Amino acid sequence: MTADQPFGALPAPSPYPPTSRYHGVPVALHTEADGRQVPYLRRRLLPQPDGLTPLAEHTVGAGDRLDLLAHRYLGSADQWWRIADANPVVDPLEATATPGLRIVVALPGGVPGVGGA
Repeated sequence: MTADQPFGALPAPSPYPPTSRYHGVPVALHTEADGRQVPYLRRRLLPQPDGLTPLAEHTVGAGDRLDLLAHRYLGSADQWWRIADANPVVDPLEATATPGLRIVVALPGGVPGVGGA
């Protein structure tokens, strides 16, 4: 709670939709030397893999891309970042760069999945 936000007040709405990986990431302000304030997003921490709900395991084939896999498994190409978050890669392109690599498709923690993936 801050001085300009009374107790019990609703938090400011997120500028990103609930399906965005940036939904819920706080916006902060940086003050430049001239006093101008520049908004920015605070760091988005990756979820712990053991906190995710496994949905499927996929063996990468030639031509696979995270957006195509997200459409296939999650119903929306925009959710590619969920697959990237569930796998130990620095660059999301690494997840599908090697045919034969097995990657996890997961849902956020607390969302029930099929189990035993």
